[in-house]
Amino acid sequence: MSIAGGNYGRLSFSPLIKSRKNPFVKRLRDLCSRTGREKNSILMLEGTHLLGEALKTNVIPEEIVATKAWLTSHQDILALVPDGVAVQEVTFDVLEAALTTVTPDGVATLFPLDALPKPHSDPDFVLALDNIQDPGNLGTLLRTALAADIDQVWLASGVDPLSQKVIRASAGAILNLPFNRFGASIDNAVASLVNKLKYLSEQGHQVVGAFAPFNKSPLPVVPYWELDWEKPTTLVLGNEGAGLNPQLQACCTHGVTLPHGPMVESLNVASAAVPMLLERRRSKMIHEIQKQQ
Repeated sequence: MSIAGGNYGRLSFSPLIKSRKNPFVKRLRDLCSRTGREKNSILMLEGTHLLGEALKTNVIPEEIVATKAWLTSHQDILALVPDGVAVQEVTFDVLEAALTTVTPDGVATLFPLDALPKPHSDPDFVLALDNIQDPGNLGTLLRTALAADIDQVWLASGVDPLSQKVIRASAGAILNLPFNRFGASIDNAVASLVNKLKYLSEQGHQVVGAFAPFNKSPLPVVPYWELDWEKPTTLVLGNEGAGLNPQLQACCTHGVTLPHGPMVESLNVASAAVPMLLERRRSKMIHEIQKQQ
């Protein structure tokens, strides 16, 4: 098939879908939910940026759904798509009816769910999250975790990390970041995370709880820059409203805080996490510079 001069016969194009009542629309709508995603073992990514991020992972898409306008104007991206990938052309109305994005930019991509990176058994740097509720916060935490070279993320319940809002907020970071989400209920999730934290502590990890500077904590707390971040570390962050669950606090071997002015009781969890997570990278860079001098 030829699109505006580009030869894409190596891709498998299907006839244009024009009707919002086409069963294909319901299929895509189902993939927007966790139940539909897991039933079909397919992750849907909405938008051009996420398609580009996914292609960087070298995972082969199962299908690309796009408007003619998008196909015509993004031949550079199509050139990166592996041979044989199915391409379903749809009208903008059909795409708008199928996706969660208010104004789609013209494309959605279906990827195999099992292609997501898997956690390994010997992580050196872990981010553990206690019941994070806001998709924007979780997306920002995931993006920062990827920038900080986190090996894997553990989630005790909270918002679905593969929801469209979280994926967009993370700018696709979840595609490159191994994670485990524990528990059908918050109690089960906390119990599972407690077991994981105890195991890592026994393996020599420092399990570091983050606390607001003006709140009482069950163990001594130091400014985050005083911790030796180059040791095997698990950073544990609490829920936006309730803070860190007492059961998780009891697992912590160290406590850190981000000092700030008393006019603010506590900082947003995603904002507070940024300097803590990146401190490990900063300290390693300093040591490398010192070695070279």
